[in-house]
Amino acid sequence: MKILFIGDIVGNIGIKALSEYLPVLKDKYQPDIIVANGENVAPNGRGITKSAFNILSSLGINIITTGNHVWDNDDIYDLLEMTNNSIIRPANYSKSLPGEFLITRKIGTKNITVINICGQAFMNPLNCPFESIDKILANIPKNHYIIVDFHAEATSEKIAMGYYLSGKVTAVIGTHTHVQTNDAQIIKEHTAYITDVGMTGSNSSVLGMSTETVIKRFQTKLPIKLNLDTTSSGWQFSAVLINTANDSTIAKSIIPIKELSNPNI
Repeated sequence: MKILFIGDIVGNIGIKALSEYLPVLKDKYQPDIIVANGENVAPNGRGITKSAFNILSSLGINIITTGNHVWDNDDIYDLLEMTNNSIIRPANYSKSLPGEFLITRKIGTKNITVINICGQAFMNPLNCPFESIDKILANIPKNHYIIVDFHAEATSEKIAMGYYLSGKVTAVIGTHTHVQTNDAQIIKEHTAYITDVGMTGSNSSVLGMSTETVIKRFQTKLPIKLNLDTTSSGWQFSAVLINTANDSTIAKSIIPIKELSNPNI
């Protein structure tokens, strides 16, 4: 099984990066399934819109995960109600909220389940992600390939989750902090892990946001609104490719992917 997981897609520049580079990766790796975090793909970088969702789907994204910005655009409520079930929200939000937190897809004779969950450290107060994931895994058959998007701020919490789930899932992929980390590994010869897969968006920004507004907020300590960077001519594309052992849910490799449209920026 080849699983391509694309890091947080940010705004229209992220979509541009996706449209230009994803076909290259498809041709090179021929992934069986493509998963992407889309919680920042709206034109303003906050949440996801119906039009952005449709573009991601048309480009070949099979499953879209989200995170703490999932509720930032009102379109999400209709998207989560859709019957084709290709977008999920974090599992440890209240059960009263709409939407699913996992998707299972059949690929040939194999089943792959993608789970979305948020961290607690330096994030909005949510249910414990460790307890939440235990309850979820208890109801998933052992022969499923299981990919967990752990959308969290603290590197320590992400690493802890990686070890906690080692041997239980195929991969734990960290999202949210938008900077690809240099620790892709197979934990205990079973579970693929990376602390953060990185961002797909502007190559001359601060995590996809305008450098001017971010710097001004740090300098003044004022609650200045952060604007999405829309002026960059360059993009970055961040992802990982997970390969599993033959006829096994055990990960045998995780390959970080980082491409720049203009590496001189």
